[in-house]
Amino acid sequence: MQGSGAVEKKSSEQEDVEVLLGCGESLRKRVRRQQVCELLIRSLLKIRNKEGRLIRLLPNRAQKEFSTRFSGRSIVLKARQMGITTWVAAQFFVSTITKRGTLTVLVAHDQQSAQEIFRIVHRFWENLPKRLRKGALRTSRANVRQLVFPALDSEYRVETAADPDAGRGLTIQNLHGSEVARWPGDAAGTLASLRAAVTPKGEVVLESTARGAVGCFYNEWQRAKDTGYKQHFFPWWWEEMYTQSCVMGLQNLSAEERELKDRHGLSDGQIVYRREILASFLGLAKQEFAEDAESCFLLSGECMFDAEAIEKRLAECSGGGVFQPSPQDKVTVWGPPLPGREYIIGVDSAGGGSDGDYACAEVIDRATGLQCAELHGHMTPEELARRVAQLGRKYNNGLLVVESNNQGREVLAYFRTKHSYDNVFADKPGVGFLTTWRSKPDVVAAMRSAISEVPESLNSLQLLRELRTFVLGKSGLGEAAAGTHDDCVMAMGIALRVRELTAGKHRGLMTASLPAQN
Repeated sequence: MQGSGAVEKKSSEQEDVEVLLGCGESLRKRVRRQQVCELLIRSLLKIRNKEGRLIRLLPNRAQKEFSTRFSGRSIVLKARQMGITTWVAAQFFVSTITKRGTLTVLVAHDQQSAQEIFRIVHRFWENLPKRLRKGALRTSRANVRQLVFPALDSEYRVETAADPDAGRGLTIQNLHGSEVARWPGDAAGTLASLRAAVTPKGEVVLESTARGAVGCFYNEWQRAKDTGYKQHFFPWWWEEMYTQSCVMGLQNLSAEERELKDRHGLSDGQIVYRREILASFLGLAKQEFAEDAESCFLLSGECMFDAEAIEKRLAECSGGGVFQPSPQDKVTVWGPPLPGREYIIGVDSAGGGSDGDYACAEVIDRATGLQCAELHGHMTPEELARRVAQLGRKYNNGLLVVESNNQGREVLAYFRTKHSYDNVFADKPGVGFLTTWRSKPDVVAAMRSAISEVPESLNSLQLLRELRTFVLGKSGLGEAAAGTHDDCVMAMGIALRVRELTAGKHRGLMTASLPAQN
């Protein structure tokens, strides 16, 4: 009898394993408008709600939207306490218990958070049906923030970003980075090491509230389109608990509050809650209770430009505005070349190449200063020269103003040889625009005037984001904050400065216009 029981138990366990693996093959398929993964979460997993009661994990608005738009490479920017960490942990837990040989690694920003998240994950397991916990999903290790399922040869582990060796030597199928903006030390290096361990078909989710317009998470968010990550943004009003009772209708709405109500359909109770947020969190309100994907990244350092004007213009451009950019290769166009118009093209060659800094060219209308087009990307000096020459010809043989520092000299050389172009700005020391401690303040001043006086002339999100992180450096000159770039700022500033210097001059006299610079 004992032997027969053992055979029966083994058969039952094997049957459950096969059922689980069958589910794992169709996690992203839909059944009655729901993904199989979401159905398994709803039916199997439990959490403790804010009142401490054990309940089934049913998705809120943000969780459901994330599940619907989920991509194998996702980055999530969110307001606080939206439940995204729990939901991603649940998705990857289901993946771990339905696919053989799966290693899921969740990386929290500190030890306390790692312990709290592991308790959530362990609760998923301890509230599964007893038959699964004693059979197909029994664990051989359930301590030190690890759950190992020997019947599936799968494992779920929770690490901390404070450990520089987190993920080293592993082969990871699912990587979940939680509160990446708060990872300590060399966060970018830690993330690079972890991503190197992810299999080609593995899934990666990076999620966080914002924490400054610098750092690893900020950079990951800004370059998501280049790296193939799908962006998910969840503002605070998506959480239904973020509201207050409002017996009488609000009569004293500000213009900002009225615009929020109209655009997002906020209730009076949500506006009351927002006022409490602003009063309680003061300068951190926009960061902790995000309302848009730009202003929540609070600026670190002393911005050299009018931050309020930048934020306003960012909101206008983010919402579509009157401009409809048309990306063509690495060029974005807002204003096509018009017959009879003169154009100036500022060029920052940066480091060049696929591994260097970005190169940029900004096209402005000479008469109005309006930003018409932008070339931006990783380019070698020769590729940059070729593309800028093409752009210049398109814009009525516009005046090319190339920063002559560093790689700029090589770019200028190509205009004299392989990619011939005859309308190149020259200052007195030589061809191009030489940026020095004397000329840079004038470039910054020209940029400052544009954003303060005519912000509507600037159309590029990339440029505006760089303006937010262009700060007063130790040398007393403006520079990009640590971990950010200023390629667009310098290209545009140079174009605007030369526009000032050549004001009132005929086209043929727009060279040799700068005083000698020491």
